[in-house]
Amino acid sequence: MGRPIVLNSSGQAVQNYGDVSRETLERLQIYVDLVLKWQPAQNLIAPSTIPDIWTRHVADSLQTQWSYPEAKTWVDVGSGGGFPGVVTAILLAEDPGTHVHMIESNQRKAAFLRTALRETGSNGTVHAGRIESVAKEWQHGPVDAVSARALASLDLLFQLSEPFTAKGAKAVFHKGQDFQREVNEASARWHFDMIEKISLVDPESRMLLFSNISNRPE
Repeated sequence: MGRPIVLNSSGQAVQNYGDVSRETLERLQIYVDLVLKWQPAQNLIAPSTIPDIWTRHVADSLQTQWSYPEAKTWVDVGSGGGFPGVVTAILLAEDPGTHVHMIESNQRKAAFLRTALRETGSNGTVHAGRIESVAKEWQHGPVDAVSARALASLDLLFQLSEPFTAKGAKAVFHKGQDFQREVNEASARWHFDMIEKISLVDPESRMLLFSNISNRPE
C-alpha cells in the first residue's frame, strides 16, 4: 500500500492508509482502552477479535468516514460498540460543524457510546431506541451520510436508512465476501448508484458506497 505502519501506545500496529493526526491517534487509543475495559460486561466485540482490535475494528472503521470525507453530519445505525460510529466521530472531532448521530436500541451499549464520545472529546449524539422509531421521528436536521457495519442484509439496510436517503443522504455499508449476492437481491427492490471499493483491511470484503437510492415501484 505504500503507507507507514503506525503504532499505538501499547505497541500494537494499525495500518495507516490515510492522514491521521497524533491527536486522532490519541483519541483512538482512549476509545480502544474503553472498549477493552467495558468488554467483559458488555461484549462489545467478538472475543476472538480482541487481539486484532486495531486492524479488525479500528482500521476497518476508519474507512467509513474516508468514504465520504465531505460529509459533515452522519447517522450510524445499529451502532453497537461504536465501530464505526465512534471512530467516525473521532476522525471529525477537530472539524467544526460536524456531528455523528448513533442509533442503538441496547440501553447499556448506548451508555457506553455516550461515555466513549465524552472521554474522546468527540461530537456526537446517542439515540437509544429502535432504528425504525428514531428515523421515523427524526427532528435533528439534514443528514449527509448513513453508515452501518455488521448489522443486516443490504435490502434491510436500505429500508432502515430510507428516511435519510430519501432526502438525499448517501450511504456506506461494510460488507463481507458474500456482498454480490446481497447487491443482486437488493436490486430487485431498489434503484441505486453504487461504488465498490476493496477493503483496505480485508481484500475479500468491500466498502459499498451508495447514492440516489429509491424504492422500485411494485
